[in-house]
Amino acid sequence: MNTLEARRTALILIDLMPRIVALETAPHSGPAVLERSVALAAATRKAGGLVVNVRVERPGVDVQPEGSGFAPTAEPQPGDLEIVKRAIGAFGRTSLDAELQSRGIANVALAGIATNFGVESTARAASDLGYETFFITDAMTGLDEHAHNFALSYAFPRIGETCTTEEFLKALSQA
Repeated sequence: MNTLEARRTALILIDLMPRIVALETAPHSGPAVLERSVALAAATRKAGGLVVNVRVERPGVDVQPEGSGFAPTAEPQPGDLEIVKRAIGAFGRTSLDAELQSRGIANVALAGIATNFGVESTARAASDLGYETFFITDAMTGLDEHAHNFALSYAFPRIGETCTTEEFLKALSQA
């Protein structure tokens, strides 16, 4: 993995909400993904990158289900960007692209739950919009292992670069 210019990089964390982190997932548990994502966010902030915290709200309901806020350790920090989506991906019908453009972001790194839903949908849109896209493979998980592995082995290599948490942190630290 090449060195990343941190100030032009956004770490996009998808749906790290208690009700989603608690789901049965594979190959990684929700709590393991949350822990890695929190470490990635701290390193991204320290390096001067942008952390984007994304959560989903169900459209057309007055009250969201319990556990629909951010997981306590994944709460947005000062300087972070918070996006509330009402679709599968974080770009559809949100201000995410405009916010990234206004900050000069060229690279997006993705982590979160679920690999083959929110992460993949966001990644496809990011690629279509011209962002260089990175997939932090051990900081995401699927609702089942087959779907996760298919996205990592088939879809993601065609639209971006896969890497581990360790590789991403190393690329950020060298920036």
